[in-house]
Amino acid sequence: MSGGFSERWSIARRLTLFLAAMVAILALVSWYMVTSFAREAAGRTQDNILAASATSIAETLRSEGGEIRLELPYSAFSMLGALSEDRVFYRVAVGDEVLTGYGDLVGPDATSGEARFATVPYRDVTVRAVSLQRIIQRDGAAVPVTVTLAQTRDGVQAIAAGLSRQAAFLSGMVFVLAVGIAAFAVRASLRPLNTMAQHLATRGPSDLRPLRRQGPPELMPLVHALNRLMERLGGSLRRSEDFIAEAAHRVRTPLAVVRTQAEIALHSVEEEGQKRTLRRVIRAVDESSRSASQLLDHAMVSFRADDLTRERLDLPALVGDVAEALRPTAQMKDIDIALDVSPAHAEGDEILIQNALRNVLDNAIKYSPAETVVTLSVRNGAGETQVMVRDQGPGFGQASATQLTERFRRGDQVEGVVGSGLGLTIADEVLRAHGGRLDLTSNEEGTGACVSLILPAA
Repeated sequence: MSGGFSERWSIARRLTLFLAAMVAILALVSWYMVTSFAREAAGRTQDNILAASATSIAETLRSEGGEIRLELPYSAFSMLGALSEDRVFYRVAVGDEVLTGYGDLVGPDATSGEARFATVPYRDVTVRAVSLQRIIQRDGAAVPVTVTLAQTRDGVQAIAAGLSRQAAFLSGMVFVLAVGIAAFAVRASLRPLNTMAQHLATRGPSDLRPLRRQGPPELMPLVHALNRLMERLGGSLRRSEDFIAEAAHRVRTPLAVVRTQAEIALHSVEEEGQKRTLRRVIRAVDESSRSASQLLDHAMVSFRADDLTRERLDLPALVGDVAEALRPTAQMKDIDIALDVSPAHAEGDEILIQNALRNVLDNAIKYSPAETVVTLSVRNGAGETQVMVRDQGPGFGQASATQLTERFRRGDQVEGVVGSGLGLTIADEVLRAHGGRLDLTSNEEGTGACVSLILPAA
């Protein structure tokens, strides 16, 4: 498999995932920092309360009758109880002699006037201990008394864990909110690009006008590149259309000369075989001339479709003019053109619509057998006007409408009939340029085809 998943991901998804990863990292860092600060703050609070309690105990030490006296203050232990429900251990010793408390409790080494802290194991639990020393005068001698106070750390750890959970919850909420904001910001930032794409998607295949829409500075190089590309493509198409038109024009002129000479020769020879040969020559010249005319028609449609001349058209009159123009061609095959029209109007380019109808009617005459009828109907519908051309020919066969309207594509029922495959293409492009459509169906009144030119009603 070539390429990774990221190569098929949209820019919006890539940016959103990148920002989400950055937010996740920041959320983890913030959670870790808050958790560390919470543990440090809880530990510092416990140390301050332990020091205050130990100081409160040390202040009750006194010397009476040569002995060290001590009254344990209730407030010292109540301060520790206010922090949590942890167990408290204490020891007051003069040198190695324990005055009161737990004799096996060992705290950090203490010096006079300074509290020392340590986390030590005691009776299968971990405790936070503080030791401070006070000098008492006994019998004129300075006697150091050490006060050691310890407390288990369950409460501090519970407080730190609670703060850590709250920090994790807040970090998660911030992450979700930040990802949502990032996704919205990414889509909002890419909206000009999507708008530009939609604007281009609504254009017709021959609409190569430059983009005039302004956008963010980051998109303007793309806009300028697209405009240059469309300018070059438009120039190439114009050169191609000009070449086709010029070639068709130059082909039709000698063909007309050849046809004239063939007709003269046909009237001057008497041998039947030569006459058949000349008739075939005239027929081939006519078909070549028709193909050249259709190439010219297609070039004209491509040129005029971008700048339609819109006017109110009387469709029955237009249909009648086209029918009269092609009636001599139909009479050569003893084909009758019947009109079934009702008042109807449409708005559009008269030359293009006339061109489309002429190509459709010419196809109907060309593919219809001799001594048949081609019917032209004009009908008004709901918001649209329909011109139908029905013949009694072989029909469209199994080919779809999409295939039949492709350039130089012909149906599978036209074997033996010369044609260029441009007639339906021209009609389809004209109707799409007018906001209409071309429908290809079977003739419901018998054999043959029915071509419907549907235009928005005026």
